[in-house]
Amino acid sequence: MKTAIIVIDMVNDFVTGKLGFKGALDIVPNIRGLLAKARARRIPIIYVCDSHSPDDPEIRVWGEHSMAGTKGSKVVPELKPEKGEPVLTKNTYDIFSNTKLDGLLRKKDIKELILTGVVTDICIQNSAAGAFFRGYTVIVPEDCVASPDKKAHKYALDYMKRIYGAKITKSKDTIEGW
Repeated sequence: MKTAIIVIDMVNDFVTGKLGFKGALDIVPNIRGLLAKARARRIPIIYVCDSHSPDDPEIRVWGEHSMAGTKGSKVVPELKPEKGEPVLTKNTYDIFSNTKLDGLLRKKDIKELILTGVVTDICIQNSAAGAFFRGYTVIVPEDCVASPDKKAHKYALDYMKRIYGAKITKSKDTIEGW
């Protein structure tokens, strides 16, 4: 099955900025290791990053964050995309909503998505739903996703497994499965 890794919202504002939290920093080495192994195996990597305008609905809930064109909306330097790795922007919790991701994946005949990034109980969970409803198999390495709320993180992992059939793994097990 053709697989792609999706790096979700590993941007400055979510890792070290306005909405940053320790757990987001803690998963950076795990994601970096996963990406290195994926690149060695030529597994596609796609970044999908929050990028907002002042009138986006999320701004009413969270305040200004990851504003389009700002440093806060850029991928953290430790996970910088390499040449040829697409960086898409989104303005909602779901990586598919208002993006060209689905078309890009279908063009590459991708059937399975490995979701990494933040926040487990918001963008990861909503993106797993978007993937499931579009027919993709979903894998979530639990050491490559994080939430500032540990209970919500665990609940979201269980929910994705139970409701979307997501495979919850560890990054090392995901790599060994290749």
